[in-house]
Formats: sequence, C-alpha cells, structure tokens
Amino acid sequence: MKSTKRFYVVVLLVFLGQILISCGKSNVRVIKLASALSPSHPVTKAMKYMAKQLKKKSDGKLQIKVYPSGQLGDEREALELLQIGSIGMTKVSAAAVESFNPNFKAIDMPYIFKNDQQRFRVLRSKIGKSLLLGSQKYWMRGLCYYDAGSRSFYSTNKPIRKPSDLKGMKIRVQNSDIAVQMVQQLGGSATPVPFGELYSALQQGVVDGAENNPPSLYFSRQYEVSKYYSLDKHTSIPDVLFISTILWNQLNSQQQKWIQEAADESAKYERKLWAQLTKKSLKEIKESGVKIIHPDKSLFAKKVQPMYERYKTEHPDLYKKIQAIIQMQNDSLSAKNDSL
Repeated sequence: MKSTKRFYVVVLLVFLGQILISCGKSNVRVIKLASALSPSHPVTKAMKYMAKQLKKKSDGKLQIKVYPSGQLGDEREALELLQIGSIGMTKVSAAAVESFNPNFKAIDMPYIFKNDQQRFRVLRSKIGKSLLLGSQKYWMRGLCYYDAGSRSFYSTNKPIRKPSDLKGMKIRVQNSDIAVQMVQQLGGSATPVPFGELYSALQQGVVDGAENNPPSLYFSRQYEVSKYYSLDKHTSIPDVLFISTILWNQLNSQQQKWIQEAADESAKYERKLWAQLTKKSLKEIKESGVKIIHPDKSLFAKKVQPMYERYKTEHPDLYKKIQAIIQMQNDSLSAKNDSL
C-alpha cells in the first residue's frame, strides 16, 4: 500500500512538472530522464553528456533533464512511468527489465560471458539490438547499453570463497528471477531489498551480504559495513537506456536520429569512465580495510549449470544464437594465437 501511494505521488509530481515545462518556449521539448544512480556515478555523467550532445545537435530544441538518485522513483516505478508516457526516458539495470521483457534474461544469466570481449560482442550484435527494439511492444524502446561491469558477492561477517560458504546466508539481490534463482542454486537465501535501503540492511543484519560491481559498492559506501568482497564475477548485467514509445512516436525522423546518435556517443563515453572508475573503486575499497578475495570461479559456474538447462528449454533459439556468437569469438582468438 505504501509503495502504491508513493507511485501515484510521483506520477502527480511528474504531471505537474510537465505542465510547468509546457509553459516555457513552445519550440523547446524537455525530456525527463529518471535514474536511481547518484549524480557522480559514471552512468549519470554519461547521460548528462548525452544531454549536452543532444542540445548541440538540435540547436537547443531538444533537451534532456536528468533526475538522479531515484527522485522519480525506483527502477520498476520509472519503467511504469515510462510506459504511460509520464516520463520520457529512464536508465535501469537489465535485471529490472526481466519482468517486462523476459528475453532480457538471456544476458542476465550467470557466467554466460567468460570475458568482457564476449559480452560486448553480443550486446553489439543483432541479438543485442533485437533486445533493445523488441521492448517496443512493451511501450519502451531501448537506445543503448551502458557498461555496468561484473557483479560479485560482498558480506559483513563471513568470507565467501566457495559456493558452500553461501549456505544459510541471506543475500540481497535485485528484483530479478535470474538473480533469485542464482543465489538459491548456490545455497544462499535470496532476499530482494531496495538498493537505497541496503546500507542499513547490511548494518542491522537484515541481510548477511549482497552482490554488485565495484563502483556501486564504492559509491553506496556499503563497503563501510562489509568486511569481505569476493570477486567471483558471476554476472555482467548491463544498464539499459530506454525511451518511451509514446514520446518516440511523437518525434520526427530527424529528432529520432539526434537522440539515437547522442545515446550512442554517451555509451562510448561511459565505457571509458567505467574502466577508470572500476580500478579506483577497488583500490579505495581495499584501502578501507575490506578483504578482497579471488575465488575459483569455476566452482560457482558449475553450481549454477542447472539454470542453463532450464533456460535452454524455455528459450532455445536465443540461447543458441548467443552461444554461436561466443563460439565465433573463441574461434577467432584461437586462429589468432595459432598464427603467432
């Protein structure tokens, strides 16, 4: 009931904001972009860069106003606002999209990518593009992917070196079927908790641990209440930038082109920021006293193998296409090594 009331309050505030904006210059369209990330996060910086590029391309006629830190709601609320056209754009984790577009589970599976090269190749392929555009039937069009690195486990009182260490542990996960299945398969108890409430949940023992990438652990300061960070790198779930199809269909072809170009440029910019910040975040986390653990990832990958058997049955064509792209890259690397 509380979350429902909050959602309607957000809708009302957004609607009132639209009225105020419409009172401005009639030839200027301001697009609201919602995000749960902090203003200093590299993805937020990339979205602001996109806003700058779009303003330049459109000579100020199309502008983007970024609302960070969950000002317009959490990720699910933002997607719902996007679907009804109350906001124009939003950035969410691909995990949050699963309940809207189940095909996104394909890139959320644990250990489906062995390295960053495989991940980027799939996201840039026809499969990656089809996931973005395939969401249009759910009233949202994907524009680009932002790098969100790899997610690993961190815990408050007990190190995680092997899957059996997770037994009996309450692990915070995103609101994602894949994330819940993964933790359960590894022997832990999956506990969805809003990210904004996670610091206190770790501090008060509501959960024993969580999982995320180094920059998110660093920016949230959750390393202050976590003693161990186990770099098992179980998933590499990207962030996704969506635009409401209600807004997209109101734009002419030139305006659509400007937005897509600005989004693509921001994705390239974000990848550079992310690589730099990941190194810095790990350094800061380690210097704060958190013990960094490098477990044998193959033990975790073997434990979640039954998830692949289920997924292959549910989505055989998509699974085969992704594996074919990964195999092509493996063959290419093998040929290159043979020629050395």
